[in-house]
Amino acid sequence: MSNLVSVEWLKNNINNENLIIVDCRFSLMDKDYGKKSYEQGHIKGAVRLDIETQLSSEVKEHGGRHPLASIESLKETFENIGISNDSIIVCYDEGDLAGPSRLWWTLKYLGHDNVYVLRDGIESFKKIGGEINTVEIKNNKDIFNIKINEEMKVDMNYVKERLYNKNVAIVDSRENIRYIGIFEPVDKKAGHVPSALNYFWMDIFNKVDEKIELKSVKELKEHFKELYNYKEVIVYCGSGITASVNSLALSEANINHKVYTGSFSDWISYDDNEIETNLKN
Repeated sequence: MSNLVSVEWLKNNINNENLIIVDCRFSLMDKDYGKKSYEQGHIKGAVRLDIETQLSSEVKEHGGRHPLASIESLKETFENIGISNDSIIVCYDEGDLAGPSRLWWTLKYLGHDNVYVLRDGIESFKKIGGEINTVEIKNNKDIFNIKINEEMKVDMNYVKERLYNKNVAIVDSRENIRYIGIFEPVDKKAGHVPSALNYFWMDIFNKVDEKIELKSVKELKEHFKELYNYKEVIVYCGSGITASVNSLALSEANINHKVYTGSFSDWISYDDNEIETNLKN
């Protein structure tokens, strides 16, 4: 079954008592963007989660720029917005799916099956007459029993042990100019994890009438076709956010994979880790 739902499905099921709608809009360049966007108007019944403060933990020496929050903290956060094991969760943003994919991946990692990303986002929901309001929702607290899916997440040492392994595809989700080391706007070092392949996360979308739309399953399978040749696929990005978007797309293409949540910003925090570039002297 798909990990996405359509705006039509959400409109038709918006009053389902088991449904939890989560607004995941955010901007790396504007810390207040998500809060402001939610207050100005959100999908009826939606609660808001902050990617920076609730789905990520404090930045330390290692762990990257968006370390995954602790299991205890995540459990409390999700229970406080009314999530239980019986909840149907739909998460959304404007359509690039970065925030909702991070939430989707996190809940899957914690063992929640019924979590979905809203295809195309809030603007498409508005266009079909979906109800938007400014009512701040406070759901009753519930109980979420966690069952960690250990196969979904790997750390730096796991990746390091698999460098240059012909059976393992390490996938860098960042834009190519960052991957090859020409441009690095955020991290202190440029380049990529040695032997990594480059699959820019935005390439899973088609541009249609000045907006982006997620490719079909057939198109995603074609996009990722080389990855079917590997026994193991590991995905990373800069800090673990947009790797979740590629993770969503890989799941749609039925490619088993793991996410290196610390990603490149964690990799470079270890001085002895090699960095590869495609630059020529």
